Amino acid sequence: MSVPRESGAEAGSAELTFRARVPRYNIVMAQRLRITVLALGLTLAAQLVAHLGAEQRFTKLDADRCQTKLGRITTFANATTAPKARVGAQTTQLTDTEVTSYLRYAIKDQVPAGIVDPTLVAVGDGRVKGNAVIDLDAVRKQKQRGWADPLNYMTGKMPLSASGLLITQNGVGRFQLESAEISGISIPKSLVQELLSYYSKTADNPSGISIDDPFELPARIKEIKVGRGEAVVVQ
Repeated sequence: MSVPRESGAEAGSAELTFRARVPRYNIVMAQRLRITVLALGLTLAAQLVAHLGAEQRFTKLDADRCQTKLGRITTFANATTAPKARVGAQTTQLTDTEVTSYLRYAIKDQVPAGIVDPTLVAVGDGRVKGNAVIDLDAVRKQKQRGWADPLNYMTGKMPLSASGLLITQNGVGRFQLESAEISGISIPKSLVQELLSYYSKTADNPSGISIDDPFELPARIKEIKVGRGEAVVVQ
């Protein structure tokens, strides 16, 4: 049985480039933060949420707030590596609205083609949800599909949803997938991995991201505490 096509929103033409006014080392750290936010956005692609009691609005102002906070995180990381540095811990609060706005405005040009309207939701107790409309055709045409392969019956651009637990400790993070759906139809973890691998692959990493692999947190981040509607970054 074929799944009906659904059209995703077209990406806007405006492109904004993240430029840190810092020395070369700071730029590298800022780029790592930016890539981490994007990777999390792709890994946690989850449930399409148009209403959470009231309609959510994502703005450039929220994107700018997120960018400023990421700059603060980078600055603190650099200060702790400076000779004879004596600094305590720092915490930075990021709301899910700020992070989603950052994905849609500040690094929109870095989101892979075929992914539209990424959204992140901090559920609380370490759990996160998010969503994105993705182009399934690009992934489906990579190889011959058997009759039992779910992608054999899914075409076009459709909403992908996933949710899970973000576990971070001592500078290392791991994502534990709990559920995933395409247009409300449950999909296996193997399909989530195939989609993630395709959309996260780069010239340096042609296999893309593995959903089960632990990852190093950048900028000397020790842990990320996910609460309801926000995440607290601890350095």
